[in-house]
Amino acid sequence: MAATRSEQGKRRGKVRWGVISTADIGVAKVLPAMMTGRNLEIAAIASRSLPKARKAARKLGIPTAYGSYEEILDDPTIEAVYNPLPNHLHVPLTLLAARKGKHVLCEKPIALSAAEARKLRKVPDGVLVAEAFMVRHHPQWLRARDIVQSGRLGTVRMINAVFSYHNVDPANVRNMADIGGGAIYDIGCYPVVTARFVFGAEPNRVVSLVDRDPTFRTDRTSSALVDFGDGRHLTMSVSTQATAYQRVNILGDRARLEVRIPFNAPPDEKTTLMLDDGRKLDDLSARPIRIRACDQYRLQGEAFSRAVRGQEALAYGVDDAIRQMRILDALFASEKRAAWVRL
Repeated sequence: MAATRSEQGKRRGKVRWGVISTADIGVAKVLPAMMTGRNLEIAAIASRSLPKARKAARKLGIPTAYGSYEEILDDPTIEAVYNPLPNHLHVPLTLLAARKGKHVLCEKPIALSAAEARKLRKVPDGVLVAEAFMVRHHPQWLRARDIVQSGRLGTVRMINAVFSYHNVDPANVRNMADIGGGAIYDIGCYPVVTARFVFGAEPNRVVSLVDRDPTFRTDRTSSALVDFGDGRHLTMSVSTQATAYQRVNILGDRARLEVRIPFNAPPDEKTTLMLDDGRKLDDLSARPIRIRACDQYRLQGEAFSRAVRGQEALAYGVDDAIRQMRILDALFASEKRAAWVRL
């Protein structure tokens, strides 16, 4: 039987986490980082295949393995759940976990539409649900936002973002249209969420241009112009079938700030922002700002765990995730209409 929320609220010490799925993103990146967290422990992992769960548990040193999602959600010692399942299972399994009294950190995109995301408003009172945008916890993005808000760039006019990788494996979930594959869902969400983060605002309209793979039917290359009002634009291009690259530039009327590894920041190396007043071309007037090495997945897990313990408010919950999904919806709607779509 699952622990009641009142029982969870009385708990102290490290938050006990369970993981539903042995997905690569979790096993390779998120879980090893979270396991170094000071205020949490990964206590169990589940798969629909018990051998898979046991293999992942042995690899990572997780004490308990379950052969079904229901078993881990019925474990009364588990307080929070990390959900890295394929996109079409995000809402159903997050709702199931929440109804068992578990707080849920769900991978992005949290849903396949804003309408589906709104179902998460039905989670029981006191249960926390958040979309796992780790970038909002990395000090390079906190510093970038601080620089923008300080006025050092002047009036910020535009954010330009490019994010791409090359993956043509038909067995990869990112290439399966029916379960939420494609560039916008997988990586287009990052320029959108970071623009919202930096501007501190929501857009009012979007227009997109999409090229779809003729076999996969996924959007393999998507570009968009996102209008945040007051002359503020996000221009973005993302692709699942281009050479691997990522970069964000934030341009004001006095200076430019470049985030050099904006989304997949290495956990064991310093990152760099480039502040450039534009006096010389070819980055000759750019000045580096070094940001300490850190693991953004660890920081994300620790922040969510503090919210579970009531030590701080959850910064981005279900309503934020719904606003994010409305923008992705609009990008797909613009593709179909070949026109601007208002939000």
